[in-house]
Amino acid sequence: MIRVVIADDQDLVRTGLRTILNAQPDIEVVGEAANGRDAVALARELRPDVCLFDIRMPEMDGIEATRELAGPHVSEPMAIVVITTFDLDEYVHAALKAGARGFLLKDAGPDLLAQAVHAAASGEALIAPSITARLLATFTDRSPADQPAQPVEPLTAREEEVLATVAQGRTNAEIADELFISLSTVKTHLASLMTKLGARNRVEIAMWAYETGRVAR
Repeated sequence: MIRVVIADDQDLVRTGLRTILNAQPDIEVVGEAANGRDAVALARELRPDVCLFDIRMPEMDGIEATRELAGPHVSEPMAIVVITTFDLDEYVHAALKAGARGFLLKDAGPDLLAQAVHAAASGEALIAPSITARLLATFTDRSPADQPAQPVEPLTAREEEVLATVAQGRTNAEIADELFISLSTVKTHLASLMTKLGARNRVEIAMWAYETGRVAR
């Protein structure tokens, strides 16, 4: 079973999330919190496989809660999926920088919600192409001083292809099928990309692709 902790300050939203997730045969909601501070404490106590956090919560918002559980200083970061709405683009970007493994819109629907939890639990990240285009591409217009660092070594042609598919929201299996390579080869290329880009996960790989203009709007 994939054990999940959900945090949202709205009772109806938590009830909806719990109902959808508990309807899955291999997902169980093991804890709920109405604010970020309680969410962090509960996650540290229960050590769930996945945390599902709203961005805006009282006492501690979802960004800070994510940073507490999955930030660069955390030796064993948790898998966190952030939920938000279209008008909170800048908060989503900050959450991903804080260590979130993926993100969803609150109107994503039951299937996408379950997919995001499964992806996070398996070490991947669900980045739906439509959401990626709406949210990540917003941050491509930066001043030269704000541009992300270049890779420590040039990317190979195959790594550029894998980079593009990751930014488009493809899973490892979909990348393997699309590029006609094995799953182990996909994982090797992802590991190389993370090393070269200084990225901790595939979400940061996707952000780098958008921020450097490698993926068009």
